[in-house]
Amino acid sequence: MFSPNYAQKVSLLATIPLIIAGAVIATVVTYQSRVVAEQEIQALEVQLIAAKKAELRNYVTQARNSFYFIYGRAPHDDSLAKQQVAQILSAMIYGTDGSFFVYDYDGNSLVNPRHTELIGQRVNQLTDRNGTPIVSELIRLAREGSGYHQFLWEKPSTAEDAQMIAYVLGLQDWRWAVGTGVFIDDILTTVAAQRAEVEARVERTFVDIGLITLAALLVVFASGMVLNTRERRLADAKLKELTQRVFDAQEEERGRVARELHDGISQILVGIRYTLDNARRRFLQKEDQVEDALSTGIDHLGQAINEVRRISRDLRPRILDDLGLGPAIKSLTEEFSSRTGVAVDFQTVVFRNRLDEEAKIALYRIAQEALMNIERHAEASHIEVDLRGHKDGVTLRITDNGRGMNANANFSVNGLGLRNMQERIEQLDGNLKIYSTRKSASRGGKTSIEAKLPLSHLLPPNEKAST
Repeated sequence: MFSPNYAQKVSLLATIPLIIAGAVIATVVTYQSRVVAEQEIQALEVQLIAAKKAELRNYVTQARNSFYFIYGRAPHDDSLAKQQVAQILSAMIYGTDGSFFVYDYDGNSLVNPRHTELIGQRVNQLTDRNGTPIVSELIRLAREGSGYHQFLWEKPSTAEDAQMIAYVLGLQDWRWAVGTGVFIDDILTTVAAQRAEVEARVERTFVDIGLITLAALLVVFASGMVLNTRERRLADAKLKELTQRVFDAQEEERGRVARELHDGISQILVGIRYTLDNARRRFLQKEDQVEDALSTGIDHLGQAINEVRRISRDLRPRILDDLGLGPAIKSLTEEFSSRTGVAVDFQTVVFRNRLDEEAKIALYRIAQEALMNIERHAEASHIEVDLRGHKDGVTLRITDNGRGMNANANFSVNGLGLRNMQERIEQLDGNLKIYSTRKSASRGGKTSIEAKLPLSHLLPPNEKAST
């Protein structure tokens, strides 16, 4: 079974919006296509029916003109004239299904050549299978002058019911409803074919969109897999590099501590041992200078104690845990000024909230590393250290008046330098900025290191932490 890893799960999750977007697009396009196509089909149907109606009106007008010379001169009770007109209309058969019909206003069928069985019958209650009244509605339209009516009627050529549109004209003097009708099953067939074609086209569009979406999903997934693989390799390489740098840093720190122990404490302890041996020898020989030798040994022992304290402070200053970041950095600057003779101006603002442990350590190490870099490279005579909390978080700024840096200086150096500062601050979601100007080789310049941490590293006042 396929068991995706974390990167593959992320890629799969990223494809969900694309799937949703593809489905929404397909649905909207399908709906709009159906709506537009239906509007076009309805417009086509209206046009075709309008053409049929115009054709019917022309048929009835021509039929009226053929017998108007009889109807116009005959009185309303002229049975001979009525018979002549009925014969004319009965003979006017066109096409395979076309003919004229005549009903009097009482509902009697007078002319119906395609359905002669209805002639002479009272059919004013005649309806189609859907219950639509036929003769009564035609008579009503004739009384009003003229009109169109649509209903189901048996088609002579097929002996099956089909949709018919009829146009009727009223002869008011004779109380006759004269008209003809045409079947529109060809129109309905055309419209149904158009709808079927539209539906097929919409389905093809839907399938095309689905295929495009699927192809896009495959491309996105494949690209995600390639990018994830590449990023994973880069991350593994960076992790190896970082691990190696950690090992190098540990070895360098151990070497530094070893050198300080050997060059400092070890030398002092050797001197103490020599002094104590000298004092013991004088004591055994009952000489008078034993006290001087012991005093010298005590002084050397005090130096050893101070050296141990200094090394311990460099590794982990106790004042950072006891009093907080402000006093720890102040103590660091005072010790730096006392050791190097460089004037240090330290300023701080009391925090309304308290720093968490990670922030304190990071800012202290940045200050420690910055002062070390200034001592080694800047040749500065004055340093300003500013530590303050504000509404956006915490800012530590260290500025010196030393040589400055070149504009193209590489700030991402290896080892425990500026790169370590950058990595320390980025691990806490902060940022490190370095501003440096260099006027000339003789006049020097100015360098400022600014470290900012977000407000999330300030604890509430009731938390037991110190700044």
